[in-house]
Amino acid sequence: MFALINFSYLTAAVCFILGIKGMTRPSTAVRGNQLAAIGMLIAIVAALLHKDVISYATIIAGILLGAAIGIWLARRTAMTAMPELVASLNGVGGGASVAVAASTWLHASNVGILGSTGWAVAIIASIIIGAITLTGSGVAVAKLKGSIGDSRIPKIWQLVTLVSLITVVVIGSLFVAGGAGNPVLLGVAIGFCLLLGVGLVQPIGGADMPVVVALLNAYSGLAGAATGFVLDNQGLIITGSLVGASGLILTAVMCKAMNRSLPNVLFGGVLGGDAAGGTQQDEGDFYAGKVKYATPDDLALLLDGARNVVMVPGYGLAVAQAQHSVKELAGELESRGATVNYAIHPVAGRMPGHMNVLLAEAEIPYDQLKDMDTINPELPRADVAIVLGANDVVNPAASEDPSSPIYGMPILDVHRARTVVVVKRSLSPGFAGIPNSLFIRDNSLMVKGDAKDVLQATTRAMKEL
Repeated sequence: MFALINFSYLTAAVCFILGIKGMTRPSTAVRGNQLAAIGMLIAIVAALLHKDVISYATIIAGILLGAAIGIWLARRTAMTAMPELVASLNGVGGGASVAVAASTWLHASNVGILGSTGWAVAIIASIIIGAITLTGSGVAVAKLKGSIGDSRIPKIWQLVTLVSLITVVVIGSLFVAGGAGNPVLLGVAIGFCLLLGVGLVQPIGGADMPVVVALLNAYSGLAGAATGFVLDNQGLIITGSLVGASGLILTAVMCKAMNRSLPNVLFGGVLGGDAAGGTQQDEGDFYAGKVKYATPDDLALLLDGARNVVMVPGYGLAVAQAQHSVKELAGELESRGATVNYAIHPVAGRMPGHMNVLLAEAEIPYDQLKDMDTINPELPRADVAIVLGANDVVNPAASEDPSSPIYGMPILDVHRARTVVVVKRSLSPGFAGIPNSLFIRDNSLMVKGDAKDVLQATTRAMKEL
């Protein structure tokens, strides 16, 4: 039976790896997700075959309850709220690791059989990483929802966070060195870890939240791997390691895409630096009298003669749920002989892959979705580039203004198109909190309004021409 269980875990690991590989491309993402789900099913069944299972009735009840909650969340969560859901699930994973590690320690302590030094390391690592992930994810969710702002934290809170970090390191060392049987040390460690999770994430600005969510995902995986060592469960070790490694790789990719330093994102606010990714400027003076406004009818006339059109989806498109409306407008353009492509920035929206998923929901062909490196050389040949709610990822200041907080951040070069049309509800800044010079360039027009309403009105106007 032991050999069968380990073989099942190996099979599940292969499914996970193939699933992750499949999710690197939109055309194979669905199959990759299905393979990963099959792998998880195999891993669950293998875990249920373990000799130490005490009550199948409790486990089955938990599975049914969890499945019901999962189905409910999947049905009620809008795509615009997907980052919050991912952050919440990270927190749940971290909380589960804390609960499992603490309960395992309590059981071992009650029967008087505490494990080796390696076992103590696994216990404290699972608790530290899991607790930080739990409260850090809670703060991330609140920031993504706008419940917590990006105002700079008081010096006293920075000091509390720093003291918490030092305390956690000291207690962790004492726990491993010989205090594994001390319940007071364990309780204090959990308390300071929960506090540390809040302190590490609170100073980080909204501009860097996608990086934080990716990193918390890695944390939840690492906590799971540590819990696997606590339980001596090879399947959990493999799964947690894969999640942790892929999360760290994704975090590094996102930092590069946003021209951010991971240490600055994580510790800039705690140490008194700038972790918010930018500072607010006076948009009134910046835009005053310089923005050229247009209407959906004007956009329809402009598109009537266009032969190469690039759509640039952003978070505003997601908020408006305009993916089907952009597909309808693209269909009208293609019926007139125009070529339509979609420029996708790595961090467009609020998490990697956000735009790909939205557009796939509208059955937009995968070959029309162009990543930044592919579409940028083509943008100077575009007759019209339509920016749909994007902001920081199309801000020319990133390549033209060395004094800008986002200078050096790779962007979509939409300003190089012959004509740029920005569809946006207002002139408010993006997550970086700075004005966008794209809005006032000579080749730019702005159509103010909800992306879905503007696109639908433009399509109707084109059909009447």
